[in-house]
Amino acid sequence: MAANENQKHSVLDLCDRLLTDERNQTSIIDKIAKRNTELLEEIRKLEAELQINTRNFQIKEDIPETVIKFASVENPENDSQFLNVSCSFQVAVQVPYELQKGEVLITFEQEEVAQNVIRMGKHHVRIEDKDVEVVAQPVSLNSGVRFQVHVQVSKVKINVNGIPDGLPADQMRDKLELSFSKSRNGGGEVECVEYDNQSQSAVITFVEIGVADKILKKKDFPLYVNQNCHRVTVSPYIETHLEKFQVFSGICPRTVLLTGMEDIQMDEETVTDLVNIHFQRKKNGGGEVDVVKCSLSQPQIAYFEDETYGIV
Repeated sequence: MAANENQKHSVLDLCDRLLTDERNQTSIIDKIAKRNTELLEEIRKLEAELQINTRNFQIKEDIPETVIKFASVENPENDSQFLNVSCSFQVAVQVPYELQKGEVLITFEQEEVAQNVIRMGKHHVRIEDKDVEVVAQPVSLNSGVRFQVHVQVSKVKINVNGIPDGLPADQMRDKLELSFSKSRNGGGEVECVEYDNQSQSAVITFVEIGVADKILKKKDFPLYVNQNCHRVTVSPYIETHLEKFQVFSGICPRTVLLTGMEDIQMDEETVTDLVNIHFQRKKNGGGEVDVVKCSLSQPQIAYFEDETYGIV
């Protein structure tokens, strides 16, 4: 009987341990699930913040058309350098600065002059037969950006859009190669076809330089699919990328903010000239003035290219 009792207690102890282990495992699983939920929520918040920050740093500017003068011709090391036309641009986004009523911005040609005017603090400018006391302060700019845009226009590749559907990808690639290789349509020998079924577009690379230029003069091109002629759109193949992206902010070293002209009742052009004359004189602590912008009747916006330059 004693042996049976011991065996019974052992079985009960084993069951208790198993139940305890099961409860512990359930508790651990619950903790893991809770932590996973917390991490997913944290990821969602970070993704939302990232989208907001991305929108804040998007730049939408229309770059005006510019006549480009080619100053020299370089001899290429090999024929591969003829495959692309390359160019690069330095872009600096103008930084707005809100000029309040009674304030003046003055940009000097030399940084030392601007800093001297700021160190002097108060100045007395002769306006309307009165000495008007103005206070010179540094100009703090908001954040701005500058970057380089590099562009490559291919001489052997073209973009094709508006490709009809209805064929498997392999067959459509063959149709594109056949159509664009026909010399009677202005085509030439095709090196490769990169076809995207989702966007119904393709990039076609030709063997010889000059074929792409001839096709691009037509704007569209005949593509024969299932005995039907479709007009697809052709456009240059352009690669662009950004380099040296910089965010800047700080104090503009050549520009000074003058305050204290709220009660001036003259036109801004006259006041601009008087301020310019006063600060041109070395005896007043000034020097060569580049730009003066007054805001006497209402707030105005002045623009800076970056922290090293003056008013645009």
